[in-house]
Amino acid sequence: MSDLVELKTSLAQSGIDPDLGALLDCMAQACIEIADAVERGALSGTLGALDRANVQGETQKQLDVISNDLLVHALQNSGLACGIASEEEDHAVAIPGGAPYLVLFDPLDGSSNIDVNVTVGTIISVLPAPNSAPNDADFLQPGHRQLAAAYVAYGPSTLLVLTTGDGVKQFTLDRARGAFVLTGSALSVPKQTAEFAINAARQRHWLAPIAAYIRDCVAGETGPRGRDFNMRWIASMVADVHRIMTRGGVFLYPNDHAMIAEGMTGKLRLMYEANPMGWLVEQAGGAASTGEGRILDIVPSGLHQRVPVVLGSADEVAEVEARFAAP
Repeated sequence: MSDLVELKTSLAQSGIDPDLGALLDCMAQACIEIADAVERGALSGTLGALDRANVQGETQKQLDVISNDLLVHALQNSGLACGIASEEEDHAVAIPGGAPYLVLFDPLDGSSNIDVNVTVGTIISVLPAPNSAPNDADFLQPGHRQLAAAYVAYGPSTLLVLTTGDGVKQFTLDRARGAFVLTGSALSVPKQTAEFAINAARQRHWLAPIAAYIRDCVAGETGPRGRDFNMRWIASMVADVHRIMTRGGVFLYPNDHAMIAEGMTGKLRLMYEANPMGWLVEQAGGAASTGEGRILDIVPSGLHQRVPVVLGSADEVAEVEARFAAP
């Protein structure tokens, strides 16, 4: 194990701004603390929900709040960012005297799976700060302006998957060292796939292009696609996307008739989920779309904006887009 490269060394060798490297290492250290909290679970009495909701109206788990507090505390005391925004907070928070970076995060994605011991994760996005005292509006930048994106998967092993715009690297937490070490230097998503991930329980609400796409996949080798597909659905975006980063596939969380009736424009958050995950997938050779256009080109209208998401193997994303474009 002595020949493995630690995250801090890899960042220093990457040619990025040293302050950005230090910021990413700071967040990685906070995620190690989150991994400890997730691992202890019932032993520390942190499982279960709280009697309160976040800004999106979702019931918070105890570990949602613990994870959010760990990240906020680490960033506020680091001097490495001048603004932070979290899925769990109503508004962005300015940090006086910080470096010119804005950090956005979903502190514990998939937390509904915590109590059943299924992989959950943290999602991170870093943007340039237009000024030293940012407000909500300063965060509303399209995803293609990201300087870094990452997720940490808390599973059988704790993995950090990271891009700074030069491909995708994977790091594995070495508990003996207390550090993430490089275990994959060029993750790649195959262009084609025979695997899709979608919440089939919402089938009755699907829009026609999604219903037609899934119907043709399920028809298998005797259908119009001419091959069999597998369906996988974990209901943790980090876990579902990591499977795609590892072996290919396409992940779909589309808007649907029921969401539209409720005035929703999708389920997943653009700034905390779709943008960072979309950039990671693109950097690995995949594609990320709403079904009708590139996610990273969306100019955000709000800090907690929701969007439809279709991401993964490029050819399959293009197939979904073709269904939406068809007359």
